Parts: sequence; C-alpha cells; structure tokens
Amino acid sequence: MGFAIGFVLFALGITVSVALHECGHMWTAQATGMKVRRYFVGFGPKIFSFRRGDTEYGLKALPLGGFCDIAGMTALDELEPEDVDRAMYRQATWKRLLVMSGGILMNFFLGFLLIVLLAVAWGLPRLDAPPETQIIPAGCVAPQNPDGSAAPCTGEGPAQVAGLRRGDLVKAINGVPVKSWNDFRKITETQSGPILYTVERDGQKLDISVMPERVATYPLKPDSDERVTEPVYVSKVGVGQDFYPPTKYGLLPAIPASISFTGEMFAKTFQSLAQMPTKVVNLWHAVTGGERDADTPVSVYGASKIGGETAERGLWGVFVLVLASLNFFLGAFNILPLLPLDGGHIAVVLYEKVRNVLRGRKGLPPGAPVYYMKLLPATYVVVVIGGAYMILTLVADIVNPIKLFP
Repeated sequence: MGFAIGFVLFALGITVSVALHECGHMWTAQATGMKVRRYFVGFGPKIFSFRRGDTEYGLKALPLGGFCDIAGMTALDELEPEDVDRAMYRQATWKRLLVMSGGILMNFFLGFLLIVLLAVAWGLPRLDAPPETQIIPAGCVAPQNPDGSAAPCTGEGPAQVAGLRRGDLVKAINGVPVKSWNDFRKITETQSGPILYTVERDGQKLDISVMPERVATYPLKPDSDERVTEPVYVSKVGVGQDFYPPTKYGLLPAIPASISFTGEMFAKTFQSLAQMPTKVVNLWHAVTGGERDADTPVSVYGASKIGGETAERGLWGVFVLVLASLNFFLGAFNILPLLPLDGGHIAVVLYEKVRNVLRGRKGLPPGAPVYYMKLLPATYVVVVIGGAYMILTLVADIVNPIKLFP
C-alpha cells in the first residue's frame, strides 16, 4: 500500500512539475503582452475546460505533461487579424527569450523550493561523500532466523579481529572495485575463503585479509514478501555501512545552505546530461539481461517506481530529493539548443538577433523570421532519437529496474 501511494504521489509530482513548467511560459507571455490561447494539463481527450480572458484553461485525460499555446510562436501560425500585433515572433528579443526561458526557470525554482523543504524537514545530505563504502565494524556475525530477525551472538566479528576500523573506505574486494554498499554486500557474501579488502585509511591504502563466517539467511523470494523456507548460507564479516548524516537547518539558515546545495546539484545535473549518450550501451546491456547500472537514466515510470520504494520505507527526504533532481534535470534538458526543446527556440531567437545586428551594420533591413519548415528535418531527427531513448529507458525500467534497496 505504501509503495502504491508513493508511486502515485511521485507521478503526480512529475505532472505538477511539467504543468508548472508550462505555467512559466504562460505567465511570462501574459506579463509581456502576448496572447496565450490555451493552457492544458495532460494530453488526449478533453475532460473539461473554461475560459478566462484570452485563455482557455483545461484538463485532458492523460496526465502526462501539458502544453501552452502562445499565439504566433512562429511565423507559420495562423492568426486572427486582431492577434497579429501580439504575435510572439513579432515581439522584442528580450520578451521572446524571457518567455522561452520561463519554463526552464520555473523548474529550477521549483527544485530550489524542494531543496529548502528538504533542508528544513529532513536535512541536506553530503553530495561530496565518497562513492565507495565506508564501514563500521559492527561486532559478531549473527545468523538469521526464519522470520528474518537476527539470532543472538556474542564476541568480536571477523572484521574486528582482522583490524578493520570505523571509517575505513573500501576501495576493492579481492581486486574487484567497490562502488556501493550493494557491491560490498554481494561480493562479500559469495566468497568462501579469506577476503582481501583494499581500504583507504587516513590517506593511505591498506590491504587487510579477513576470514568470513558462513551463516544461515532466509532471504525474500523474488517479487514476494515471503521468505524462503530452507536456509541460504552466505559469508559475512560483521560490518555495517557508515552513513553521513544529513544536516538540518532552520528556515532562514536553510536559504544559503540550499543555494550552495543547489549549485552542487546543478554541476552534477549538467554532468549527467553530458553523459547521457554514453549510457545507451549500459541501458541496452540492462535490457538484454545484464546488470542494471544505478547511474543509468530512468523513465517517468522508473522515477515513479523509485518514489514508491522510498515512500514505502518512509524515506520521504529521499523522495523529495529525487523529485528536486528531476526538476533540475527537466530544466537543464530543455536548455539544449535542439528543436522542439525550449533551447532550440532560444537558439532561433538568438540567431535572428545576431543576424539582424549584422545586417544593420551593413545598412540592410532586418531579415524575415526563420522559416521553421526548413528546420523540420532536424526536428524530426531529434524527436525520433529522443523517442527511441525514452522507449529504451522505459523497457529497461520494466524488465530490469534500478534497485536502490537490496
């Protein structure tokens, strides 16, 4: 039940984020004197609508985004005679840039508000925390009872005996690089003899050999809440993951902290955006049966599934952080200078401005608006490639979803 509620809430959060993106375009267009003919949330058959002023507002059956119809967005738009002077393509450059940037700025602002909420309610995590696993030797190794609880145990565990310490940063296990706690757990559990841990301690690398203990476990059955009835024996060394606790703030101190945190997230967002083309191979590998890399992109379905999993475990801070990340990514993605994205329209406006400035220096009148029909082939290519990428991420999220929790 918790998963379903979280899934629906996150999907609703995505819809609201896209709807507010379109509001960014609508409000800036209305504020600069342009005519907004329609603003709808969703696509498909119309459920209802109403008119206020020049604009028809409404809701459609499929809540997968929305759109804002501004009169004269291009010179190809059909216009009523009274709308010609208000056509977007006839407006000053700064007005057109403001309107086309409105959605991007709205997503960035919404993401920032979510970060402020996170800072006050749950605390801001460390984005610069090392990706490897930092451990806490937790003591003895306890076998698992059939109901999943830990059986009693006493004494030191293998990790303590071997000399592993709290704060040791595990870089590799038996020469295999470790990138996450999940890697640490999987590799350790499958070993049958001494395990060589390469750790970083006080800036130095150390190799520490640990003899694990084989203990009985009763894991959950695949896609089920029931546990297996026969014990599964795995190797354990008696350590836990050392987390960096989030830092909570009061409302006023949260503002500068959130600005700094947002700057870090911007850097990571644009880095992820630049790496998107390189993730195709990893996504295809996941679709064809390979292990899913946690760094690969996700679809709307995949993001909502992650939202459901975090809500199911009561990790609402993570829920808010993922939704904020999605808004930052949505804004950054729309900056790309490719039609039909906002960045593509911004590029056209800037091209027209530079061209007209150069023509003016030669004593020539401004040129005609860019003929968008000439740009259609490139637009179709972007749509096809983008659509194929979205389908690939959706298939990967269905057949081999990212698992945040072991």
